[in-house]
Formats: sequence, structure tokens, C-alpha cells
Amino acid sequence: MPPAATASHLRQGSANAQQPTKNLTLETIATPSAFDGSLLAALAAGLVLTGIVSGILAGLLGVGGGIVIVPTLFWMLTLLHLPAELVPHLAVATSLAVIIPTSISSATAHRRRGNFDASLFRLWGPAIFIGALIGGIMSSFISGTGLRLVFGVVGLLVAINMAIPKTLVVSAALPASNGLNRLLASIIGFISSLMGIGGGTLSVPTLTAFSFPIHRAVGTSASLGLLIALPAVAGFIWSGWTVANRPPLSLGYVSLPAVLIIAPMSFLFAPLGARIAHTLNPRRLKLAFALFLALTSMRMLLG
Repeated sequence: MPPAATASHLRQGSANAQQPTKNLTLETIATPSAFDGSLLAALAAGLVLTGIVSGILAGLLGVGGGIVIVPTLFWMLTLLHLPAELVPHLAVATSLAVIIPTSISSATAHRRRGNFDASLFRLWGPAIFIGALIGGIMSSFISGTGLRLVFGVVGLLVAINMAIPKTLVVSAALPASNGLNRLLASIIGFISSLMGIGGGTLSVPTLTAFSFPIHRAVGTSASLGLLIALPAVAGFIWSGWTVANRPPLSLGYVSLPAVLIIAPMSFLFAPLGARIAHTLNPRRLKLAFALFLALTSMRMLLG
């Protein structure tokens, strides 16, 4: 062999030796790529189902779809092998974006039926807006584990409240102090934004605890939900704008493909849930959902 060929052969062998050998274990073979076609098709189908279920439950029980969307997205996004600390932020922000069109539809329907309290909206609205905006912005300083724990703890409390046969009443009327009302509303906005839920999940039980009429509580909370979702989404978009490793077509922490799939389904199937509600035992439905929410919240707490 000529000396030049020998030197070339040695250099090639040295380069091959320096290349790391890929360990083809069963795990690496079985793990699908984040952009595998079959996986994406399965995720799209799951998002459609999520929208249908969240819409029906919203119509059945009057709860925001976020209480279903967040844990479902949390599980589905993990299939894309995204960083664990990123998944809760994406799930919460995307859920809040879905709530925007749903809240508009629900609030419009309740206003037509006269289930809207303008004075309460004026009193609580600005504070709940500011609380939600602060929550969205502060999300960049809260770890994924922190968001997961917030959802788990508050979700468990909501499940317990739904399972209790009688409505908790702490007072015959809302606090007389406007400052105390605003503090209460800002806390609801802040926590709701970190959980990815609308106004009804926390606002309705809070208002009924102060003997507020249930129909007006539900109707007004639908409008308050919009004041939670809009600023919270803006905060999550801003705080996640420069974050790396986000899925494609994300606006900050908001996954646009997920929003475009879930939102129409939730919007279309919410009226079906409302119709079904008149034919089923609402108490049994609440108990079933409380059990589901309790199990989901415990799973979130346990990681």
C-alpha cells in the first residue's frame, strides 16, 4: 500500500474511532420521536377528545373546562419528551387561551338570561384582572413543580367542596368593605391564572359561601372568567417568549395547535352538556366529577 494511502487509511480509522457508538437499547428503539406522524395523529385525536369532554362537563356542571384541560394537557405534553419543568407552564397557558372563546360564549348566554350582576362585575372585575395578570407574569419565576402543586392542592379542595352535600355558608352577604372584596377577587384571579382555570371554579363557591344567588354567581363568573383568561394569557406569552425547547407554533407558553383543536370542540359540545344536565341526576354527576378531580389532583401532587 502506498504511504499516502496508508496515512489516509489511518486518519479515517482514527476518525471512526473518535465517533461515539450509539447504544441501541430497547428504550431508544421504542421511544417515538416528538415529531413522529403516528404520535402526532394520536395527540391530535386526544386534543379533540379533550375539547369534547371539557365542553360537555362545562355544560353539565358549570365548571370551567380548564379543570379538565390542564391535567389532560399535562399528560399529553409529556409524550413529546419536553423538559419536565416546561410542561406545566404550557398546559396552564394553553388552557387559559382555550377559555377565552368559551367564556365569551358562556357570558353572552348568561347575560341574555339576566344572570349577570353588573355591580359585582364592576367591584370584582378590575381586581380579578390585575390578580390574573400578576399570576401570568409571575409564572416565569415559578417552577413547573410549583404550578403542579398549586393545581393539585386547589383542585383537591374544589373536589372536596363539590362532594359536600350542603353549600358552605360563611356569611349572609358579601363583605361590606370594598377593599376586602377587591382583595378576595385579586386572590381568585391570581390562583386561577396559575391553575389555568376560568372564573367559575373558584368564584362560584366563594360567592355562594357569602349567600350570593347561585344563578347570578354562575352567570357573573362567566364574565369574570374572561377577565382572568385575557391578562393571564398575555402574561404567559410574555414570560415564555424567550424560553427554549418549546413545541413548534407556540406563542410564549401557549401552544397554538392545541388551542385551535380544543377550543372549537369545547365550544360546540358545551350546549350538549347543558341539555344532558336536565336528564341526569346532578348530584351523582358532581360526585363522579369530584372523584375524578380528587384522583387527578392527587396524581399531580405526587408528580
